[in-house]
Amino acid sequence: MTQTIAPPKGESEQGDSTSRRGRSAGQPRGPRRWLVSGIALILAVAAWAAAAAWVDDPIVPKPYDVFERVIAITVSGEAFTNFASSITKIVTGFLIAMVGGLLIGFVMGRSKFMTSYFSLPLFVLGNMPGLTYAVFGLLIFGVGAGGPVVVSALVALPFIAMNVAEGVRSVDGNLLAMCHAFGRNRRDVLRHLYLPALATFVFAGVRYGFAMAWKVEALTEVFGASDGVGFMIRKSYQEFQVADMLAWTTLFIIAMILIERGLAYTETRFFAWRKDLA
Repeated sequence: MTQTIAPPKGESEQGDSTSRRGRSAGQPRGPRRWLVSGIALILAVAAWAAAAAWVDDPIVPKPYDVFERVIAITVSGEAFTNFASSITKIVTGFLIAMVGGLLIGFVMGRSKFMTSYFSLPLFVLGNMPGLTYAVFGLLIFGVGAGGPVVVSALVALPFIAMNVAEGVRSVDGNLLAMCHAFGRNRRDVLRHLYLPALATFVFAGVRYGFAMAWKVEALTEVFGASDGVGFMIRKSYQEFQVADMLAWTTLFIIAMILIERGLAYTETRFFAWRKDLA
C-alpha cells in the first residue's frame, strides 16, 4: 500500500505564505490598485491637455471642454435615453445568444460529432471583424434596432457556446454514472450536476462575450441606427463636433467599466462558497 507523506507543517505554511507574497507582489490590490490606476489616468489627461494646448485647434479639444460636454449631455437626459436604447438592444441580443449558446454548447460537450460540426462555424463567428458585422447588419436589416440585436447575438454566441461545452466536459463521468445508477431523472441531473458545473463557465463566457458584443453593437449603431450611443457618435462626427464625439466616447468607456466591474462583483459574490471550500 502506498503511503502519501505530507510535508511538515512549517514548510507547508512557509510555501503558502510565499505563494501569497508572490501573488501580492505581482499585482496591486485594494487601495493600491486604485491609486496606481488614478495616477495613470491623471498622467494621461495631463498629456492630453498638453497636446491640446500645443496644437491649439478645435480638432483636439481640451479635457475641460470634453468634461463640460459630458456634464451637459448627462444633465440634458440624452445620455440616459441613448444608453437605455443601446443596452436594450444588447440585452435582447444577449438573451438570444444565451439560449443558442447553452443549447449548442451542451450538445457539443456531450457529442464529439457535434463538436466537429459546430467548431468551424463558431470559430468563424468569433473571429469575424466587427466592421463586417456592422456592414452586414446595415445591408440586411437597414436602419433600425434589428441589426444591432442580431449582431450582438452573433458576437456573443461563440463565447457562450464554447464555455458551456467545456463546462459539460468537466462533469465527472463517475458522478454521472452514479446518478443513473440511483435512478435520478434528467431534471435532477441537470439541476444538481450540470448546473453547478456550468455556472463558472457560463459566467466567464458572459463577461467576455458581453465585452465583445457591446463594442460591435456600438459600431453597428454607427453605421445603421436611429438612436443609441453609436448613433450619437456618428451624429457628432457628421456635425464635426469633436468635443461631443469624445464626450460620448468617454461615457461609453465609463459605462463599459461599470458593467464589467458589476459582472465581476456578481461573479465573486455568487461563487464565494467555492473559495470557502478551497
